[in-house]
Amino acid sequence: MKVVIMAGGKGTRISSVTSDIPKPMIKIEGIPVLEREIKCLKDQGFDDIIMTVSHLGNIIMDYFGDGSGNSPATGKPFGVHIEYYFEKEPLGNAGALFKIKDKLTSDFLLLNADAMFDVDFNRFVAFHRKRGGLVTLFTHPNSHPYDSGLIVADKNGTVEKWLTKEDARPQYYKNRVNAGLHVINPKVLEFSGIDADLIGKNGANGKPVKVDLDRQLLKPLAGTGKMFCYDSPEYVKDMGTPERYYSVCADYKEDRVSGKNLKNKQKAVFLDRDGTINKYVGFLRKIDDFELIDGVAAAIRKINESGYLAIVVTNQPVIARGEVSFDELEEIHNKMETLLGKEGAYLDAIYYCPHHPHKGYEGECPELKIECDCRKPKPGMLLKAAEDYNIDLSQSWMIGDGENDVKAGINAGCKTVLLSEVDENYGQMVTVKSLSSFVNSGMK
Repeated sequence: MKVVIMAGGKGTRISSVTSDIPKPMIKIEGIPVLEREIKCLKDQGFDDIIMTVSHLGNIIMDYFGDGSGNSPATGKPFGVHIEYYFEKEPLGNAGALFKIKDKLTSDFLLLNADAMFDVDFNRFVAFHRKRGGLVTLFTHPNSHPYDSGLIVADKNGTVEKWLTKEDARPQYYKNRVNAGLHVINPKVLEFSGIDADLIGKNGANGKPVKVDLDRQLLKPLAGTGKMFCYDSPEYVKDMGTPERYYSVCADYKEDRVSGKNLKNKQKAVFLDRDGTINKYVGFLRKIDDFELIDGVAAAIRKINESGYLAIVVTNQPVIARGEVSFDELEEIHNKMETLLGKEGAYLDAIYYCPHHPHKGYEGECPELKIECDCRKPKPGMLLKAAEDYNIDLSQSWMIGDGENDVKAGINAGCKTVLLSEVDENYGQMVTVKSLSSFVNSGMK
């Protein structure tokens, strides 16, 4: 599979860090970020690369050549084949795709060169092929969803809406951000209706015609059933500002980059919801009753920074009882993600059990009144998460405020924490008063 790397950005927001080299050549521990991207691809069998370059592009071309030489930084072979398309005039971040479309005869990876990433691309491509769409977006939660483009998708991952930064967004939303990694079928170029011959030439406004990837090629596919999102907790971080660049440098030193690749075993902190994340009000039926516990957002942010996945596992019998609909529950969870995101915290995944075995409630859903494998204290939700994200349960924690939480963790083979003000023993390893207390103790 071909890989197209867009390496033509000027990097104006990060000019205080790099002004005399292209942004993709900024170094992480002495090695350009673009070289780290190429190594990640090569190690997974993706060695046929086209780079689109413009600003100071000669520096990139001189450094990598055709990919057959050795790295000036490491002395090791690049081990890839590289072609270039040099934009003499800015064509927008997708204009070059139309200029090289004859080389794009089948699905290809399209990546930004100014992000640090380490992901399992074969897993990503397999998902794309299974769905059979024109485009698959790599999506993830991040610590600043309020100023990021958001993707709205159905339960099957079909993209329904694409909200750019300038678009109005709902009061509450899922923290699902486009990470700038894509698998694309070249038919997208035809689907767009853009005349390739006009790109780069002066348009009606007297300025060169450019093509914006998100707004002109991808966003119009939302709601067509032709674009999907691939949710993953793997490491992808934009380095568009000095602050984010320094954050990436710190993550690399702490081995939080390659460690998040799903080829590697993950560690997770599984979190109950009611009484652990939000204030306990009994059965939570109304979104207005959802309120974060003080200090929870800061605690989850520390979990995010620790390298553990933060995953919610919650029993929601109100669904089976007919008291809350699936859509209403989703909106409650959107509120949870929105409130956390405003404080720089995020959840890697949310699992919930909608079942309830006891019958006899007015308005109940008979098909959900069953004995299941996912309702805590059974471990089904934790086991499903472990399968989805390659989690080592023995190195993971289950944290909650009740007996069922502790027993679910024990049944899954996790270490367990009970949040309680009183001395109760359900077999947990640790008892503390709050999530903050446990996280601030170093999760020991």
